Amino acid sequence: MISKQTIDKIFSTIRVEEIVGEYVQLKRAGSNYKGLSPFHEEKSPSFVVSPSKQIWKDFSTGKGGTAISFLMEIENFTYPEALRHAAKKYGIEIEEDLREISEEAKHAQTEKDLLYKIHEVANTYFQEILWDDKEGRSIGLSYFKERELKDDIIKKFQLGYSPEKKNAFTEYALEKGYSKEILEKSGLSIFPENTPAGVDRFRERVIFPIHSFSGRVLGFGARILKSNVKTAKYLNSPETEIYHKSNVLYGLNQSKQAISRKNGCLLVEGYMDVISLHMSGIENVVASSGTSLTTEQIKLIKRLTENVTILFDGDNAGIKASFRSIDMLLTEGMNIRVLLFPDGDDPDSFARKHPQEYVEKYIENEAMDFIDFKAEILLRDVGNDPIKKAEAIRDIVKSVSFVQNALKREVYLKEVSNKFGLSEQSLFNELDVQKQITQNQTHHVQQQQKEKAAPKMEIVPPDKEKEDPFLFDVLFMENKLVDHMLMFGDIVLKRRNENNEEYQITVIEEILHHFEEEQYVFLVKENEIIIGQVREGIQKDELRSGNFFVSFMDEEITTKVVDALIPLDELENWASRNIYPPNYGDKVADQIKGDILLHKYRYIDYLITETAKELDLHSNTDETKYYELIKKITLLKQASIRLSNIIEYSPIKGIYVDRKR
Repeated sequence: MISKQTIDKIFSTIRVEEIVGEYVQLKRAGSNYKGLSPFHEEKSPSFVVSPSKQIWKDFSTGKGGTAISFLMEIENFTYPEALRHAAKKYGIEIEEDLREISEEAKHAQTEKDLLYKIHEVANTYFQEILWDDKEGRSIGLSYFKERELKDDIIKKFQLGYSPEKKNAFTEYALEKGYSKEILEKSGLSIFPENTPAGVDRFRERVIFPIHSFSGRVLGFGARILKSNVKTAKYLNSPETEIYHKSNVLYGLNQSKQAISRKNGCLLVEGYMDVISLHMSGIENVVASSGTSLTTEQIKLIKRLTENVTILFDGDNAGIKASFRSIDMLLTEGMNIRVLLFPDGDDPDSFARKHPQEYVEKYIENEAMDFIDFKAEILLRDVGNDPIKKAEAIRDIVKSVSFVQNALKREVYLKEVSNKFGLSEQSLFNELDVQKQITQNQTHHVQQQQKEKAAPKMEIVPPDKEKEDPFLFDVLFMENKLVDHMLMFGDIVLKRRNENNEEYQITVIEEILHHFEEEQYVFLVKENEIIIGQVREGIQKDELRSGNFFVSFMDEEITTKVVDALIPLDELENWASRNIYPPNYGDKVADQIKGDILLHKYRYIDYLITETAKELDLHSNTDETKYYELIKKITLLKQASIRLSNIIEYSPIKGIYVDRKR
């Protein structure tokens, strides 16, 4: 188990804006940063990062927390995995508290944990074979050297080699204690019925490990080097619990910082395309790894940039692949340019032929927007045939129909109009036709999915809060007072007692005293937990407010605390519009006093309604209890009247105040 001292050091060192910034393109908005949610499809940014509070909040999904909770959410890390990842990023040495590790905990590994672990073991093994084994050096390393790869690039991408012996890795892993089941589920080994010793899936191939966004090994790609063998040239890991090829882009872990820094991504097809461009100094590049581009892959790029340049081979297969990719990228709101290399070249060969500056200038100067690109390709063999020309223009307009932004669509159609000398109205008419076709296709797919789905029967419970306005009011004020404790807990207030003597009290202490004086029973479980922790802190001479609870390992607690620390108002950058509303907490002393009175008033009204319900139960059963309840309601109503006479809303201050003050 990671020691408390190490955990404290990690939290005090890491920067939420740096960790989140590796996954989300953030832009400064006042004292905060804003970006598009990585968890939810949206067009307007509702994701806020607060460097001063070291927390994030996603208003589109309601999620929020620290840098560590962000890693847990986006990478599906466990808490220790997120801590270790952050520690590695910031060069913090992990200290283990061995006293707290039970034997049970040592062996309590999930299947997913084992899959990650066996892939790390395999990755290390393949690299060691490449560098330290005679066969690995003479075959695997020689191949990479023939491709002109330098040692630092080979190590950067953790390239390796799997030896000729049919079960070399399987034997190695079994000796280390890994089971046949986990080796088979990982796809690293195959166990045919007639081969009990197992077979290595990637034997006699050079290895390209495939990493997650954060750098964990998810699977492998492998290339066979012999030309006389009747087998696939490239072989990939099968789909597993941790590897889904449609959700992964090769090279993203090594390229994400360059993509974010340059605000642009080069999209290629193969492993060597990525590696060769990196070696030439061009690092903002990823590959779809030989598969057709998917929506999930595009969304990974969109976290970092909306600008994509497609670099595909100049052959027919490359052109078809680029056409498919264009429409998908446009649907996701990306800005696209396309470059096809000269016949006989691909990004790998081109990058090895020319220096970095030449390659960069070539991409910059030769890449076209998708309209010019499709026009050039589609009109190449049209000649004077008007039918073929009309079909080519229709194909271009079809791509424009995938653009989601209305203004962009209009600009693109104007460009098509100018290019072909056609009226804008005729193009808009064609656009409407293409959009209708797309909508019909989408509707058809949705209907098929709906018909396949099993019928779902649900009993929806009534919304008790909306049914009972008194309950809603008291819940609202309970949450508000706890939010004050989290936001302003350690602020010292100046108060006067009944003898007009001045004394000092913190916000936490004043609100806590109110709850105890009322013998208040909390209606929200999370609030009860927070107050319990606050009381425990006071016993230890600690004031536990927002910062203490931000790293609390309870999702509901963390979400509540972040809601208090980043209110909805912070989503808007009012200063950019020359609007300066009063800051939340500007009148904290008056606000706390007024909200305590208002909570007391709402709570009394709630108690009156609850007591009235109880009264109905005892009206014909227990006369003594019945009159006790009548007396209680009378006293509560008297208290309610007294409070209503002293509470008033101040529109100038925007808060409730004590009018007798």
